[in-house]
Amino acid sequence: MTRYQHLANLLAERIEQGLYRSGERLPSVRTLSQEHGVSISTIQQAYQILENLQLITPQPRSGYFVSQRKAQPPVPAMTRPVQRPVDVTQWDEVMMLLDARADKEMISFGGGSPDLTQPSLKPLWREMSRIAQHNPCEMLSYDGLDGRLELREQIARLMLDGGSTVSAQEIVITNGCHGALSIALLSICKPGDIVAVESPSFHGTMQMLRGFNIKAIEIPTDPETGISIEALELALEQWPIKAVILVPNCNNPLGFIMPEARKRQVLALAQRHDIVIVEDDIYGELAADYPRPRTIHSFDIDGRVLLCSSFTKTVAPGLRVGWIVPGRYYDRVMHMKYAAGGFNVPATQMAVAAFVRDGHYHRHVRRMRQIYQQNMETYTCWVRQYFPCHICVTRPKGSFLLWVELPEEVDMVCVSKQLCELKIQAAAGSLFSASGKYRNCLRINVALPPNEKNREALKKMGEAIHIAMEE
Repeated sequence: MTRYQHLANLLAERIEQGLYRSGERLPSVRTLSQEHGVSISTIQQAYQILENLQLITPQPRSGYFVSQRKAQPPVPAMTRPVQRPVDVTQWDEVMMLLDARADKEMISFGGGSPDLTQPSLKPLWREMSRIAQHNPCEMLSYDGLDGRLELREQIARLMLDGGSTVSAQEIVITNGCHGALSIALLSICKPGDIVAVESPSFHGTMQMLRGFNIKAIEIPTDPETGISIEALELALEQWPIKAVILVPNCNNPLGFIMPEARKRQVLALAQRHDIVIVEDDIYGELAADYPRPRTIHSFDIDGRVLLCSSFTKTVAPGLRVGWIVPGRYYDRVMHMKYAAGGFNVPATQMAVAAFVRDGHYHRHVRRMRQIYQQNMETYTCWVRQYFPCHICVTRPKGSFLLWVELPEEVDMVCVSKQLCELKIQAAAGSLFSASGKYRNCLRINVALPPNEKNREALKKMGEAIHIAMEE
């Protein structure tokens, strides 16, 4: 984090805590420069961030003043899903969300794509061009079933940041994280099995369960600390659960990072009941604070945690480069990979391996952490400004997904259909439930640049929600 961002966060905290009251004049640029021992330009950049977040207002010849602001909306409460195994629904709604990608005019708040416009991605495009020119035969040939060795070596190094010490030989390259999760489920489950999931949970994972004829049992989840260990234990005592799927770091869609003590608790619970943990760490690298949080896998000593991740959210979804660390299920995973999907594309693996090896990946991720954190603040301010009162909004610890809980009378499934006519896509909360709960919620992708076009689109979304409440 740069000095001006650190200073902006410090001043924002003081404003939130009431140390600088609404309408009060802030210290001058020169005063803060002397107080913190930084340049005047650093202070000006910090004030620019606060102005973009609508926390402060400049007045000519008078300085900066704390803006008149709405109160911070509360965080949603612990979810309360029905705790019994159910067949996953919502496929038609998910297809509508996916079909909207083909419409280039659509403003996609409902998708999960990262920002692909940043210049820090240019070294990757250059590397892909170089491979196409100088390695055409290699990029068009079959790859090894477990993926390129040079890529697996780089991933093993990256995993050290999350606390996991693995060799390249323990990693299997997959077709994105989606492919990793699919292979994991095929390796440990059969049709009719029961899998526990957080509630709400990523709709892609839900639809995998539906496709494999696996039942889901939704477990109450706290938007700040994660899955309820107590509710999961009760479910394990009542039902023959085969595995639990968790997104403990920068959760999708709630944004929490599970505290380390709770990660140890859920692993101990899995050991006692002899079940598998499928850990989805796709957003872990995008945690706002550094060093990044540890994975549950890093505490595993008996190979029961299957860690799945990819470069889809940190770099680009079109790369389709993911991986799985299967632990004790390595042989089964290799067999299922061969049976279900076979080999990976060599070209993108070669490009990503070079992108990581040459240091470009770390620079890019550092940049994106900062951008997404700023975007999150801006979009949260806009949600407060344009959405109805009495809403609850998550406070994500990283990544680029914001979860909003609206008043009970709002049906976001209906509102989403109306918004599509305005070329605005929203992801209704019901997509993230096996049984269609959370119809009064929505997930917002804040990776979209917070420009005037997207601000106006969010304003229209707020207007549609207001109308739905009145009706």
